[in-house]
Amino acid sequence: MKERISCGMLIKQINDSMRKQVNNHLRSCDLTMAQVGVLLELRKNTDQQMTLKELERSFRVAQSTAAGLVSRLEQKNFVESFGDSKDKRIKIVRITKKGEQFFQEADEHRKQTEEQLLSELTETEQEILLSLLKKVRDSLH
Repeated sequence: MKERISCGMLIKQINDSMRKQVNNHLRSCDLTMAQVGVLLELRKNTDQQMTLKELERSFRVAQSTAAGLVSRLEQKNFVESFGDSKDKRIKIVRITKKGEQFFQEADEHRKQTEEQLLSELTETEQEILLSLLKKVRDSLH
């Protein structure tokens, strides 16, 4: 009898493969997933900025970890930080034009990776796959 492949194992293999491609791309840009996560979090806000304390809470990391991420992004000119005009103890982090431009390029790379992933499927198969994946995800919550 033919052994059935585990659904969880297939999802993990797909995730691992996509993560490897993304990490290779980020490595060529001298960035980490955590740093890109900061850019993504900043972009979610209408003014594209957050306090360092908000970043700490969002990522559930220590102040020193959040400060290190921001510092490395500042060195690359992807973010800038400054004290709040009303309370100098508060550090505000904002994405720069260069950071926004990188994010747009990274998002385009993500789209290309996803297109490659789905290239062997018809449009209908892609819609069915997406629907089924959402159903599986929703059943976990």
